[in-house]
Amino acid sequence: MIACTLPRKLVCDMGKRDGKILEMLTSERRVEVATLSQRLGVSEVTVRKDLDALQAKGLVVREHGFATLSNPNDVGGRLAYHYEKKRRIARAAAALVADGSTAMVESGSCCALLARELANAASGVTIVTNSAFIASYVRDSTRVDVTLLGGAFQRDSQVMVGPLVRTCAAEFYVDYLFIGTDGWIEGVGPTNADQMRADAVRSMAESAAQVVVLTESEKFGQRGAIPMRLVGKRLSVVTDDALDEGWRKSLEHDGVALSIA
Repeated sequence: MIACTLPRKLVCDMGKRDGKILEMLTSERRVEVATLSQRLGVSEVTVRKDLDALQAKGLVVREHGFATLSNPNDVGGRLAYHYEKKRRIARAAAALVADGSTAMVESGSCCALLARELANAASGVTIVTNSAFIASYVRDSTRVDVTLLGGAFQRDSQVMVGPLVRTCAAEFYVDYLFIGTDGWIEGVGPTNADQMRADAVRSMAESAAQVVVLTESEKFGQRGAIPMRLVGKRLSVVTDDALDEGWRKSLEHDGVALSIA
């Protein structure tokens, strides 16, 4: 992870370089260290250090002389896909969270990057989550505290699900619950591919004044099999600027607040 004590400019440069590396790997799947060095305009030693840091985050796999993306079916692997878009979305969402406040964060790659943004820049924030991945992802930070909700552990998604999530979440009431989505159906809203995860989101939503969906624009028009059905909840979306005008009008019609990152 990038240490918070590094100079601000170096942190920004490292972040930009990380994003470029991940975008290249997303596009080409496998890139040689020498090629990365040439394209980024830095030494191979610097590239190897960057790759080591990305591998420690579970985003890439380093081999002799080249790098590949991590397993795309793993939460860490999904972080690499559209990394820069997701990070912009995460930063926009992080601006909603006041220092010293408590926020609920569900699983997903945008949500993990939100947690990372809070861990890097927030002060005294408590993250309440059902994601074991997120709890581990920000464990190095002293800027945030993490409360992990109990439940049955799903190994692939690394989240807690089941009735115990509802019991634990009921002990809190927060301004924001941040969630991901597998798709969005017009007139229905966000969807999930997993019944148990969808139910966990509904349980957590009962303890939040507002639900904020963090997602890339390409998810609109895709669909998971399970509608979230967050009836009666104030709903907003943070997404990227590729969202087309038709979807923008649809969200406005449905009373969903929209923020473009």
